[in-house]
Amino acid sequence: MTFRGLPRVALVATGGTIGARGRGPLDHEYSDHTTRVPVSELLTRLPDVATYAEVCAAHDLIAERSTAFGYAEWIALVANVRELHRDHPGLSGVVITHGTGTLEETGYFLGLALDVPVAVVIVGSLRPVDYLSSDADLNVVNAVRVAADPLTVEMGPVVVLNDEIHAARDVTKTSTHRVDAFRSRDSGPLGYVEGDAVTYYRRPTRRHSPDTELSVATDAALPRVDIHYSHAGADGAAIDAFVAHGAGAIVSASMPSGHVTPDEEAALARARDAGVVTVMSSRAGSGRVFQRASLRRHGIVTADNLTPQKARVLTALALTQTTDPAAVQSFFDRY
Repeated sequence: MTFRGLPRVALVATGGTIGARGRGPLDHEYSDHTTRVPVSELLTRLPDVATYAEVCAAHDLIAERSTAFGYAEWIALVANVRELHRDHPGLSGVVITHGTGTLEETGYFLGLALDVPVAVVIVGSLRPVDYLSSDADLNVVNAVRVAADPLTVEMGPVVVLNDEIHAARDVTKTSTHRVDAFRSRDSGPLGYVEGDAVTYYRRPTRRHSPDTELSVATDAALPRVDIHYSHAGADGAAIDAFVAHGAGAIVSASMPSGHVTPDEEAALARARDAGVVTVMSSRAGSGRVFQRASLRRHGIVTADNLTPQKARVLTALALTQTTDPAAVQSFFDRY
């Protein structure tokens, strides 16, 4: 929708490298002594944003590294997007600036839990705003352009970095510092942001916001879900420890494609006997873990091609609806 001829877009800042300033243009240790850049300064520095959208709201919601994010921060973002949709008639989209460490998890949570029809674009950067050849400013401008595009609302939450548009479900960070770190390994980007246009070439087929059964209340209490990482010689002690600490579910980052050590198999069986839902994902970073007979026989949920960290997000939300493994599996088959 448009207002005075331009789409209306809100900007929500949550910290991270994209809102950080180091000590100089080659300060690669900026994260140890960062200075925060408020969203008001960001907009002052980027007057070209007004070419593409009217920024009808802009505020700093959270000022944290993304490593500090968890359920509480995700639910706060859901609540904030709902408020923006309510308070700004004709809102086309919301741009959320975010640190890259957990950006993909935040995006997927919003895609599962958000229930309002507004485009959501999550954007980060691999270099702080004052770093030599920083990607921060262009990523913000591109994110606004994508949020203003009328097709974006149909895609569910998307992630924009390095001129690419990725579905929040599919994208993952694949490198520590390179500007092309974010990739959708199995499916590729949805589209691109180029000089003359925002262009989409495909659509997500899995269910996503606002058409979701997994929306959350602002006072929701989500269950503990832990991830254990399988490796040669692993003895299952981590799994037993998670159960002892009250895990409602355990996601296995298994050896591709859905295998763990014999000791881990025994520990997962003990977990299931204790009523803990077990989910089999893969540490490979791409490819499916599917329901073969032995997993089905033991009541193990399979995560399709979701990374372990995203399987954890879906599992936590699914557990607010059911603890039946077959029912949890149905969410993995649809989302």
